[in-house]
This record gives sequence, structure tokens and C-alpha cells, in this order.
Amino acid sequence: MLKKGTKVFYISLFICLLFIIWGLVPSSFWPTWNLDNITTIVQGFLVSRFSWFYLMAATIFLGFAIYLIFSRYGNIVLGKDGDKPKYNYLTWFGMLFSAGMGIGLVFWGAAEPISHLHNPPFDVANDAEAARVAMQYSFFHWGFHPWGIYATLALALAYFQFRKDEPGLISVTLKPLFGDKMNGGWGTLINVIAVFATVFGVATSLGLGAQQIGSGIEFVSGSVANTVTLQLIVIAIVTVLYMASALSGLDRGIKILSTTNIVVAIVLMFFLLFTGPTNFILNFFTTTIGSYISNLPEMSFRMSLFNEDNMSWLQDWTIFYWAWWIAWAPFVGMFIARVSRGRTVREFVIGVLLVPTVFGTLWFSIFGGSAISLEMNQGIDISGTMATGGNEAALFALLEHSPFTMILSVLAVLLIAIFFITSADSATFVLGMQTTNGDLNPDFKIKLIWGIVQSGTAAVLLWQGGLMALQTASIIAAFPFAIILLLIIVSIIKAFQEEGKKMSSRQSRKGQPRKEKFSN
Repeated sequence: MLKKGTKVFYISLFICLLFIIWGLVPSSFWPTWNLDNITTIVQGFLVSRFSWFYLMAATIFLGFAIYLIFSRYGNIVLGKDGDKPKYNYLTWFGMLFSAGMGIGLVFWGAAEPISHLHNPPFDVANDAEAARVAMQYSFFHWGFHPWGIYATLALALAYFQFRKDEPGLISVTLKPLFGDKMNGGWGTLINVIAVFATVFGVATSLGLGAQQIGSGIEFVSGSVANTVTLQLIVIAIVTVLYMASALSGLDRGIKILSTTNIVVAIVLMFFLLFTGPTNFILNFFTTTIGSYISNLPEMSFRMSLFNEDNMSWLQDWTIFYWAWWIAWAPFVGMFIARVSRGRTVREFVIGVLLVPTVFGTLWFSIFGGSAISLEMNQGIDISGTMATGGNEAALFALLEHSPFTMILSVLAVLLIAIFFITSADSATFVLGMQTTNGDLNPDFKIKLIWGIVQSGTAAVLLWQGGLMALQTASIIAAFPFAIILLLIIVSIIKAFQEEGKKMSSRQSRKGQPRKEKFSN
């Protein structure tokens, strides 16, 4: 038995191992109750009955984050008064961005705009309108909403951990609402749900990363087919690499890889910008960013109630994304909180919302814009390559028509691999924290176990059904945690109000005039 193992660790591990074993049972052996069949039924029920809930929840999280920027709570320090940030801005942005959505950006950067171009969310008048809408919805899915979700939870975790000296657990953030109940069975349940969401949210990204690395190997080698077997081999190899990184600690492995990620990503991005249709890309970016911002409220609440095809599109894309981000929130939120001590609420929220969103929109404009330009202006069929090679082939189909194709393709595979390692070792660190009562330096054996569980889950999902199985797992895992996140909003507001009363009381005792705003 592990010395630092907790109830949350053993219960969560038991559930995850049951899932992996269930997934390994061949469908022919258990046709009705096999993993793929049951999870598909559950996912179908959730998206048909609760699509509105995912939409509303994601928009509430973003609205709450924006409110905090302008609220009187913006000057509260996520730590003790006088605490200074440990990491500079470049390192901080690199760490939160790499943990937040690195693999997904590389996977979908060219594939999503091309998919929307040929299958828009609603009827459009012409190809030009289809292109604009395609990029607009790519911005929407990767912009303010996901980072609003991350900011909400990360803020609560950082506040209670560094200002109130509580352990870094999800259950702690609900203490203002439920008090000591969070120290018992209810708290254990909350933390187990968070672990469950983390494992399946991260497994989705690891599966996407394995698919795209396999596609890159197929493209570069010209002879190795991108099969499930190759993808499972990729997962096994990268598991060894990210476990080595995770065991080296936050300030060595994860920090170094996160900074490397940003540098490689920027080099690849700007090379494509200046060797591709630069003017087209920049015009596309300028037009679409305005369209995205002006249409953000309408897109946030769009349900397509009276059009079955449009509703199906919404469920396949927007609902999947919102569920994926919510499932990632425990992992990303805890990791961002861990590296954000000493920042004010306002500084934290602006940084988490704005910087990754701007970078993401530039990324989609360059990769997606280049792909759309090839299709619309040069007649090159990127979508045809996707139809035969999968969505993961879009990036390499784009690079095939760029200068230094082979060098860029190898660089892209390297970038995906580093993002894979960074996301996985960050998640391993966070899972270790969640299952050791918030220990900031989890036991290496516990991190090792969670690393294997993450990879095993990703492998089972790929084997069971590829991308569809990955999407299904995210949607199911996100549902219970979305409810917890909504409660956390109420809890953090209550905690801030209590802090405001105490500060006002202290000022009154000192004979100072009551102030409307907090100060450092």
C-alpha cells in the first residue's frame, strides 16, 4: 500500500481500472453491454436532453470571469499580501498555454476550418461567407469560452490554496457553501468526480495526439500506415518520455518543455505566415476577429432548435468542445493555479483569458487560413485528404504545399510530441496532487500509476472507436463536473464577500474611512 494514498486515490484508481478492463473486453463477447455501446447510449442521452445545459454553463463561466476583471475583487492577491509571482510572464504564459490546449490546436488548426468550410453550422450564401463562418466558429470554439472555464476553477483553487492556506483540492473550493461536509464523504465524492473528469479529458487529447503523430510518421516515411497499432505504439513510447519528465519535477521537466513548446510553435506559425499567403491570412484574421467578437453573444446561446441538421452540427462540434474543456478544467485549473501564486485576481483573469485567445486566433488564421486559401484559390483538395486520412492528416496536407515540406513535417511531429508530453506530465502531476490531499510534491509512485492509467485509458478509447469514442468520453465525464463548477462560482463569490466584510471591519477599527475597493 502506498504511504500517501488517500480514499480519493484508491476509489478513483479502482473506477479507472474497471473502465480500462471493461474496454478490453471484446464487443463480440458482450455485445449489448460493451463499453462502446453503453457510452454511446449515455452520450446520446446527454446531448439530446442537456445540450442547452452545456451551452449555458460555458457562457456563465465566461461571464463570471469577465465580471471579476471589473469587480471590486480584482485587486485581491492570489496569495498573501506582498507575495510576488514565481514565474515571469513568458514562462507563465507558456506553461498555462501548453497545459491548456496544445495538442488540440495542432490537431485542429487546419482541419477544423476546412471541415466547417465544407459543412458550415448553418446555410450560407456563397463560398466566401462559408469561409468567414468557418473561421469565426473556429475562433469561438478555441477562444474566450474555454479559457473562461479554466479561469473560473483555477482562480478558486489558487485563492483557497495560497490565500487561505487550504490544500489544493477541488472540494476545498466549496467550503464556503457546505462547510465541514467537504472534509468527509461529500468532499471525497467531489474529488473523485474531478479525477474522473481529468483522466478522460486528458485521455481525449492523448488520443488525438497519438493519431496525429501516426499521421506524421505516415507522411514522413511514405511507407508506414497510420493504423491503431501504430498509434498504440506511439502512446507507449511517449508514456515513457512524459513519465521521465513528470518525475523530474515542475521546475525542471514541465517548465523546460513548456518554454520549448512556445518557441517551436511560434517558429512554425510565423514561418507559415511569411512563406504563405500573408496578405490573405492577415486580412482573414482582421475580418474574422471582428466577426467573432460582434457575434459572440448570439453564438453563445445558439441552439438551432428547428433545424435537425444544424442541431446535429452543434452537438458534434460546440457541445463536444464545451464538454471537453469542462472535463479538462480540473487538470488545467489546478495546474494554472499552481503556477499563478502572487498574481492579483484581475491580472490573473486578464492573462488567462486574453493571451491564449489571441495566440489561438492567430494560429487558426495562419493554419486554417492557409488551408482555405489552398482550396479556394489554388484548387488543392485538403478536404479530400482528410476524407481518406482522417482529420489528423490535414496539417500534413497543408505542409506538403509549403517550402521545406519535410523539415516542417518533422518539426510538426516534434511539436505534437512535446505537447503530448507536456499535457500528460502536467496531468500526472495534477492527478498526484488531487489524490494526495493536495500535496504540492506528490509521491513519484503515485505519479507513475496515474501516468500509466492515463495512457491506458487513451489506448482503450482509441481501440474502441477512435475519435468518436474520445468525444463520447469527454461529454460524459464533463456533465457532473459542470454542476460542481457552477457551485464553485457561488462559493467564490461568498468567500470574496466575507473577505470584503473583514477588510472593511479592520479599516473601521483603525479609524480609516471605508473603501469601496480592495488594495494590495
